[in-house]
Amino acid sequence: MPVRRLRKRTAELEVTAFINVIVVLVPFLLSTAVFTRLSVLELSLPAQSSAVEQLKVDDLKLEIVIRPDALEVGDRIGGLIQRIPATSPTEHDLAALSTLMQMIKGKFPDTTTATVLAQPDTPYEMLVQVMDAVRETLPPPRVKGQHVPDVPRTVLFPDISIGDAPVSVARK
Repeated sequence: MPVRRLRKRTAELEVTAFINVIVVLVPFLLSTAVFTRLSVLELSLPAQSSAVEQLKVDDLKLEIVIRPDALEVGDRIGGLIQRIPATSPTEHDLAALSTLMQMIKGKFPDTTTATVLAQPDTPYEMLVQVMDAVRETLPPPRVKGQHVPDVPRTVLFPDISIGDAPVSVARK
């Protein structure tokens, strides 16, 4: 008697549906991806020193305190240099700050460090704008209809530290 054997079929892998999903999914994911440009500012935190700082005549410890109503520019050792009032409740006079930074740099050309102190509710954009004004000279404002030549930027105080502003005493 002849023996009957069952013939086994070889399994075929059906990947057509998977390839169709990938063909649709890849362009969709690429079109919805958000590509951003990151800018990195190198900052350093103020050093904690337990020793008393050396008082030098030619030493400048520049501090810029961002307050809601003004920018206070001062020397940590010598005190307040100038208080620049805000132009509006949401904007500070960055042009005046830039001019003051240029004057201070003229008096202390070897100093490259500055500390920017901000209150916890200071907007991030304001902090970056103040840091930019302290780091280098601002370009002249563009007026519609007038051609303003490109002025090279001058480096002022590139080594910036950031920190919390001291609590201000309410003025009467």
